[in-house]
Amino acid sequence: MTSMDITGSGASADDFARELRGIVSAGLPAAIADLTGLVRIPSVSWPAFDPAFVSQSADAVAEHLRDLGVFDSVVVSSAPIGDGEAHGKPAVLATRAAKAGAPTVLLYAHHDVQPPGDDADWDSPPFEPALRGERLYGRGTADDKAGVIAHVAAIRALFEALDNDVDLGIAVFIEGEEESGSPSFANFLAQHRAELAADVIVVADSDNWNVTTPSLTVSLRGNVAAVLEVRTLEHASHSGMFGGAVPDAMMALTRLLSSFHTDDGSVAVDGLTTHPMETPEYSEETLRRDAGLLDGVRPVGSGSILSRLWAGPAITITGIDAPTVANASNTLTPMARARVSVRVAPGQDAGEAYAAIERHIRDNTPFGARVTLSDVEVGNPFLVDTEGWAVAEATRAMEDAWGTPAVLAGIGGSIPFIADLVEVFPQAQILVTGVEDPDTRAHSPNESLHLGVFERAILTEALLLARLNAKNRA
Repeated sequence: MTSMDITGSGASADDFARELRGIVSAGLPAAIADLTGLVRIPSVSWPAFDPAFVSQSADAVAEHLRDLGVFDSVVVSSAPIGDGEAHGKPAVLATRAAKAGAPTVLLYAHHDVQPPGDDADWDSPPFEPALRGERLYGRGTADDKAGVIAHVAAIRALFEALDNDVDLGIAVFIEGEEESGSPSFANFLAQHRAELAADVIVVADSDNWNVTTPSLTVSLRGNVAAVLEVRTLEHASHSGMFGGAVPDAMMALTRLLSSFHTDDGSVAVDGLTTHPMETPEYSEETLRRDAGLLDGVRPVGSGSILSRLWAGPAITITGIDAPTVANASNTLTPMARARVSVRVAPGQDAGEAYAAIERHIRDNTPFGARVTLSDVEVGNPFLVDTEGWAVAEATRAMEDAWGTPAVLAGIGGSIPFIADLVEVFPQAQILVTGVEDPDTRAHSPNESLHLGVFERAILTEALLLARLNAKNRA
């Protein structure tokens, strides 16, 4: 494909890009309206929340895709969880067959969201979208309902710009349980393998370098998570009568948890590896601003900051079950539990990392306490082959849309299902993009979407789709 044949009509690629930019800009108010409608649906996929809202959200997404009028089929579907009878949350699958030798692209996003947390921590209600300045606030505005609507808006712009003369095969897969661990994802892929098969897969669920610079995610850490339970007593005992001779479960748990890190905060678990990686410049001041680090609190670990965030392991205690301060009595606690979340460096198998965690716990449990691990989740890390032609097309589209070169970036977070995509579709090139930026605060109170980033993300994807559509005419 040359720079002159993106439309297949001999028109200048620059002229086409300008036309597409105008179409995306004109369509932005409608895209924002579509997004605000989705955000108002509290589609939390966690077990404690009403699943009817996830179904309502799936139906709304399906309607947006049907309204495009370009798909052969749009269905809402769910798949079994494991080998059981229970099914996962509803996903949306839209498909359009390729024509005339054109490639097929699979566009992924998810319509479920994280729980909002305490409403008091939000400056406006989490499921009532609020525009303040250039940012739209609300749970799911960025993660990942903006990804959903970016796909819809990019497809709409593509077909308008090409006057419906599109040969590109398009599959759209909008998952409904990404925030709760994607328990039925592998079965969904098996159930719909033929419809999901693609040459290029675009996963719109990641970050950008900042609000003026795009990034393409080329590495993701894997994850291991489990509930760690420690028992030392058959029952609670009086702390005055037995304290000083009998270890309580909280004492044992806190000592065990502290063994996960060295004095400088580096991970101290033998067998967890670090991936060698060159990283861009990123200052401690930027880290403090982006993470909200309090004055006087020092960063942990060693090496460059981005190597710690992208290329090394991390262990976080995300929750503890123990008596509350309000209900504390003078007793020795017989049992305590913690949720342990481990980020696995690119290049290491997550099962191998879990085995290292098990060994460490076994070797460092104090006082002979009884320890069990349950609710285990394991997801492999991911590295992109940056030499693929799809990466070149994506970064070119980003530079054209944003006006500045893209950063090839790692992400400290995990998208475990990408490993499933790689296994099922090993020949597909996977591109991880997104609409977030360092101030998005995904998963946190006051999550928001920068509307300039949203517009540029839509234009990027529309340009990429146009270039993929032109490949059969090269």
